[in-house]
Amino acid sequence: MQLGLKSLINTELAVHVEECRAANAVSGAAKGPSTLDELGEARAKRDAASARPDSSAVEQVVEAAGRRVPVRILAPGGTAPRGVYLDIHGGGFYMGSAAQGDARNQQLADALGIAVVSVDYRLAPEHPWPAAPDDCETAALWLLEQAEARFGTTRLAIGGFSAGSTLAMTTLLRLRDRGVVDSFAGAALQFGTYDLSGLTPAGRLIADEYFIQAYAGHVADRTAPDISPVYGDLRGLPPVLMVVGGSDILLEDNMAMAARVSAAGGEVDLRIYPEAPHGFTSRSTGMAKAALHDIERWFADRFSAASG
Repeated sequence: MQLGLKSLINTELAVHVEECRAANAVSGAAKGPSTLDELGEARAKRDAASARPDSSAVEQVVEAAGRRVPVRILAPGGTAPRGVYLDIHGGGFYMGSAAQGDARNQQLADALGIAVVSVDYRLAPEHPWPAAPDDCETAALWLLEQAEARFGTTRLAIGGFSAGSTLAMTTLLRLRDRGVVDSFAGAALQFGTYDLSGLTPAGRLIADEYFIQAYAGHVADRTAPDISPVYGDLRGLPPVLMVVGGSDILLEDNMAMAARVSAAGGEVDLRIYPEAPHGFTSRSTGMAKAALHDIERWFADRFSAASG
């Protein structure tokens, strides 16, 4: 990782800045639900919008370490998978579903010739921490045990979107502690939140958000690495790609996390996309397409390296 903000931004992205600014002006500042009632309404709207009867995803309940979790599996068209990507959806730990990522995950599967397994982890506040990281770890352990038999490959990678990136990192830390993290060739993390404690400058920017109370409000010390991975021992992790927008409230959090991974001796590639807000890769903009292309290319390199 190169320090210095200018070196972290690809100057070729300047062509997309005006479009990104225009999209920001139309959408305004997005804010998640702030009460249980608002959460229920938001979930209903998102569930209706995410229905995809044409999806080719296979639903399956997988089991490992005495736990079970539902997943959605998408295969590449016309070819045997050369690797498997474990996808963890976003939604602030209290919204979202694996099905909402079907279109993007199918595109990734087809582009790279890989299978994508997306975890339908339990959501807060009905199922607060540690339910979500338990479920994500279960899916990862299942892949470690069954990937070769199920998909014909042992090449694995992991990634997530927003809260899914947080859970991807906590999953890697759990796997590292089990001594099996080396099976994952890399992790692509899109604008995760890595400090839920509210104690650091980055953490204080989101300290009043309801999703934190819903997910981990019952925990007295939220500096536990399984909740706020920026506080963890970050040694021994696979290569990490971190994608974040220059206008994201989580920019500072991502920069701090990247610095800590680098200081622990890890390989980290931090990429900042100018004027892009939180969740920008879900938009139909040139900036989003550039970031998604960067992620695909990075994964292609990881899977190629894993096959060597």
